[in-house]
Amino acid sequence: MRGYFIDIQGTLIDDKNFLPLPGAIEFIEFLNKKNIPFVLVTNNTKKESNEFIKYLQNLGFKFDENQYIDPLMIIKKELKNVTLKPYGNEKFVEIIKNNFKTSQNPEAVILGIKVYSPEEISEIIETLLKGAKLYGMHKTSLYVKNDKRYPGLGAILEMLKFATGKDYQVFGKPSKKFFLEASKKIGLNFDKITIISDDLHGDLIPAKELGMKSVLVLTGKIKSKKEISANPDLIVKDLKEYMEILGRENGE
Repeated sequence: MRGYFIDIQGTLIDDKNFLPLPGAIEFIEFLNKKNIPFVLVTNNTKKESNEFIKYLQNLGFKFDENQYIDPLMIIKKELKNVTLKPYGNEKFVEIIKNNFKTSQNPEAVILGIKVYSPEEISEIIETLLKGAKLYGMHKTSLYVKNDKRYPGLGAILEMLKFATGKDYQVFGKPSKKFFLEASKKIGLNFDKITIISDDLHGDLIPAKELGMKSVLVLTGKIKSKKEISANPDLIVKDLKEYMEILGRENGE
């Protein structure tokens, strides 16, 4: 039996209104009906984990908390004794301040996603050069906001590494640690898992290198096949089309 890792933003819900994309609710219903194991794997940093789970459930997605993982759940184990200085959107900064020790002279800088200003980048660089470690919540390739595409957190982390000589650690996708934690939830090795996402370079290519099958949906970061610079195993318009493909393969 194969299982699924399923991205959320850009795959199950849109990046603008955060509402279900075509075929998304039906696809989760299909997996539940067929007793196919799945985990929702998200780089959510804008809501507390339990809050985001409830939001998705209220939209009509049928899953429980054991079928969900985000990087906030990872760092609560990994960084509980580290003094941090958070950068990112307002909600992410609030979450970090409410759950961790923070300081203007931290042991580490931790970054969430946002459109960073030159002043913020400068401040982060100065903090790193004073000796702080660099952590990223995830390593997305692109960030979509108000239908515009910006450098993702992965691109920002690479820029900071080049500028300061500081390497970094990532807690969400596509870190192997994150994927291993997700695989434990369904009890399958990577070669028995298919990952579905809108992020080719931030999710699918790294997952494929670990042995997973990869399915790219064109409902988020990538809008056209012309923009694709690496090959996933399958490209579909949306989850509705992917579910139709699965139905044909199963003779339904």
